[in-house]
Amino acid sequence: MATASHHHSATTPPPPPPPPNFLNSIKLKYIKQGYHYLMAHLPTLFLFPLISVTAVHLSQLNTNDVKNLYLHLQHNLLTVITLSVTILTGSTAYLLTRPRTVYLLDYSCYRPPDNLVVKFDVFMERSRLHGGFNEPALDFQRKILERSGLGEETYLPAALHNIPPAPSMATARQEAEDVMFGALENLFGSTKVDPKDVGILVVNCSLFNPTPSLCSVIVNRYKLRGDVKTFNLGGMGCSAGVIAVDLAKDLLMFERIWRVMLHRKAYAIVVSMENITQNWYFGNKKSMLIPNCLFRVGGAAVLLSNNPADKRRAKYKLLHTVRTHCGSNDTAFNCVYQEQDETGKTGVSLSKDLMAIAGGALKSNITTLGPLVLPISEQLLFFATLVARKITESKTKPYIPDFKLAFDHFCIHAGGRAVIDELEKNLQLSEEHVEASRMTLHRFGNTSSSSIWYELAYTEAKGRMKKGNRVWQIAFGSGFKCNSAVWEAVRAVKPSESSNPWVDCIHKFPVEIRV
Repeated sequence: MATASHHHSATTPPPPPPPPNFLNSIKLKYIKQGYHYLMAHLPTLFLFPLISVTAVHLSQLNTNDVKNLYLHLQHNLLTVITLSVTILTGSTAYLLTRPRTVYLLDYSCYRPPDNLVVKFDVFMERSRLHGGFNEPALDFQRKILERSGLGEETYLPAALHNIPPAPSMATARQEAEDVMFGALENLFGSTKVDPKDVGILVVNCSLFNPTPSLCSVIVNRYKLRGDVKTFNLGGMGCSAGVIAVDLAKDLLMFERIWRVMLHRKAYAIVVSMENITQNWYFGNKKSMLIPNCLFRVGGAAVLLSNNPADKRRAKYKLLHTVRTHCGSNDTAFNCVYQEQDETGKTGVSLSKDLMAIAGGALKSNITTLGPLVLPISEQLLFFATLVARKITESKTKPYIPDFKLAFDHFCIHAGGRAVIDELEKNLQLSEEHVEASRMTLHRFGNTSSSSIWYELAYTEAKGRMKKGNRVWQIAFGSGFKCNSAVWEAVRAVKPSESSNPWVDCIHKFPVEIRV
């Protein structure tokens, strides 16, 4: 056996040399790594000589120089007092008004009961039994479902499980209350926060805005205090979750001054959701049937604070929010549009231009976000290629910055398979970078503005969130808008047993998505 093995190894031809392109890519990789390292440490290289010279000069000061400075200050006592008071006043004003870090203490994603699960065959059967859809419409919905990236465990509201469906104001209210209270009960339970300490409440729901408002429903249920500041955001689409966080961040700055004056605790809660019950489309226009196949029940509640004392129990701190609005462009404005079809049935129409509009909105958003998050090395490369293209009038594609150098995790709004594919391609992301988005779409469907929280929960449940990791939440919405939020983990984040919707099923994921 040994002889045979030796003979075999002796006659085995050597492995072929790697192709030239492979060698070139390896060299380019290490050249780029060296460039990024040099640019990252460039300030240190420049500052070191300056610090050295300053230290030498200070070491040469003698006792007489110090005494002369002290006597000079004694003779100008009024000047010193005035300067000290000015500095003290300015420092106090700055400390009271400067933006404080906003911390995310915890969040909760609503998981509907199992009796609301809708499998593909059940979806199609209920659509047939309704009787309002013609054969081309039924066939179109079946094809969309098969290509959507959704799985067999998504949820529809109870009213749409009825035969025939029973959408009404009462059933729509019931869906909203189930989602909001389900998420909030888990949030209050996991954080031990008293609802009386909530000073700011922001609720976003695009298509369902009853009177009293959804904010008032929550105030009534949890008996929030009389001076709570409430805001109800409607008609702002799937990107409204980031808008709500941005609004809460701004409000917390003013609430902090009020809290200091009254010696009160104050937290901000953001509730992001959509309501499906009264917004199901029962007509046959194909562009308005797509939301039926994608949107599912879901919602999230987020607890925020800018009290420095809350840092030790927080999960994340908010670094940036960037909002981009393209509504001045008529095509962008009309690409997601609620309207009535020719038979008078109401629904949301999705334009064929949607992906092109989303791509343009993304470029505008990252133009603002890039300088805030990208290392200087990437910014210089982007600027240099931009200048080169202008000078040479080249029609080559512009350099796409490597956002993987700025972020460890990506939460791309699970609006549909095409949205995730487009961002994966444009931002040159790997399968792992978009895994949370694909699995959220597969498991929960498009839950509108709350999908970015289900994706963050997925990352936590997988045990991937380490201290210092940066997360990019990016969402698109009607109008047309592209909004970003950047978070940094203040510790290694473990999933909350009571408020993470993935804890009992994360071992099943990722799953293969059928084409």
